[in-house]
Amino acid sequence: MTDWYLKGTEFANCNCAYGCGCQFNALPTHGHCSAVAAFQVDEGRYGGLRLDGLRAAGIYTWPGPVHEGNGRMQLIVDEHASDAQFEAMVGIMTGRDTREMATMWWVFSAMSPNKLPSLRRPISYTVDVDARRGEVRIPGLVEMDGQPIRNPVTGAEHRARIDLPEGFEYELAEIGSGTSRVTGDIALDLRATYGQFARLHLNQDGVVRERARPKAVAAPA
Repeated sequence: MTDWYLKGTEFANCNCAYGCGCQFNALPTHGHCSAVAAFQVDEGRYGGLRLDGLRAAGIYTWPGPVHEGNGRMQLIVDEHASDAQFEAMVGIMTGRDTREMATMWWVFSAMSPNKLPSLRRPISYTVDVDARRGEVRIPGLVEMDGQPIRNPVTGAEHRARIDLPEGFEYELAEIGSGTSRVTGDIALDLRATYGQFARLHLNQDGVVRERARPKAVAAPA
């Protein structure tokens, strides 16, 4: 197994209502799952190969919950990637050289037997995790926009976070509103649905834990 790691940011948008049942071991809002997720590697390597600065995205759709499988997926890697970097990024995003069940990419790939050819495309990526804002463009294929959830009465920005001390994607995610249009072999039209903004720190064994876990509260005597 080739060791790898990456640190960066992510903006993901799925068809669920704000919150997303998958984050709570529940079923998806509409009984099926469709999503597009993009990320940027600020620092990373695959073996001795540097991955710094690369961007990538995945488009996914399942006829039911993710864990029931039979999904379709397609990966897109930054056009600036060398051939070796392209293969490394695709390898990471298909679960190669990853401990079983350790990352979301391993799970998504295992649950998607219908894999379309991976693409190399220009990827424009601007994401501010704390502000819950993002814009991703892959010309002719993906348009993603993220913004804070807003109070329906006052219009004020609403902030909510999901903390997963034992998750396989992130430790803490800021939740916003995502709108995405995906064309091509997998077409998606998501409007004001679950948007996720997170800092990623992953390796072949899963999430690299950096935050202190909450202390258990003792039961009353």
